[in-house]
Amino acid sequence: MPTEDSPSGAVLICRADPDAVAPAAHLLRTGMLLTGAGDEWSVLVPEGTPWTHGKARADSHEGSGDGAGDGSGDLVDDPVDGVLARWAAALAVGAPWPVLGLWWDAGRAGLTVASGFRRPVGYGWLADGTPDGEDDALHTLAARLGLDPVLDVQDLEPLTRPDPEADAHTRVGVLLAVLTRAGLTLPAGFTPGAPARALRDAARARDDVRRIDWRGWRETVRTELDAMENAVEHSPLGPWLPWSGTPRAHVLALAQVTAAVPVTAWGLRRRSAGWVAAGALLLAHGLLGLAYDLGRPRD
Repeated sequence: MPTEDSPSGAVLICRADPDAVAPAAHLLRTGMLLTGAGDEWSVLVPEGTPWTHGKARADSHEGSGDGAGDGSGDLVDDPVDGVLARWAAALAVGAPWPVLGLWWDAGRAGLTVASGFRRPVGYGWLADGTPDGEDDALHTLAARLGLDPVLDVQDLEPLTRPDPEADAHTRVGVLLAVLTRAGLTLPAGFTPGAPARALRDAARARDDVRRIDWRGWRETVRTELDAMENAVEHSPLGPWLPWSGTPRAHVLALAQVTAAVPVTAWGLRRRSAGWVAAGALLLAHGLLGLAYDLGRPRD
């Protein structure tokens, strides 16, 4: 059985500052370390490592409160790429910013990029650097992360071609170098191929690190609401937010409640905590919007 010092590792890179990411990260219902990674970039490091244990970490919800024990039941025996894909999708589905999941283990490395309700797209490399995926995946990555469609895409395209001198970790390093031009600055110690324990230690060494724990739905919704209220006046999404009282906010709330039912049902059928969390996020947003609309004084 692998251990935490095995070469498996994973991070979630969000194109948003930590204040925006923290409320959504609570909905993953698993322990995370959150730190800044440049202007309007953040990185999440999982505290648990289910893919190296063959079962969900029992301590990933330590002190988590009501309902915490069922947060990662679908992670049993899952490979790291599957876990990261679900987490990235759950984060991105209710957020206006994209999420990039990077992962590696002894035999391969790869990425997953998720944005809104669009289908997550993945790409990977075998340990020796052999490409494994659809070539247009990196074009999709560039578009969703807002990279330069000419210069950055030109530097990403070689990652889809054979290169006997570049192994999987080198490929991930090239991708990170491209993202650095877009403002990403990963903390020291965040190197491709680093084991999960080293990534956690590097995150904890940061002065701005936050521990994200699942504390139950009530606390999670309250945290998200406080963060959204702080940003509303400076956000172009203001007219869509619940307390704006606009027709667009009412329509969006109804759409979110309507969409939450099939998304949650799909997650329950597939035993996927990621999709269940996405459905719960939609439902929470939608009900919050309707509650504000019903309780708002009429002229």
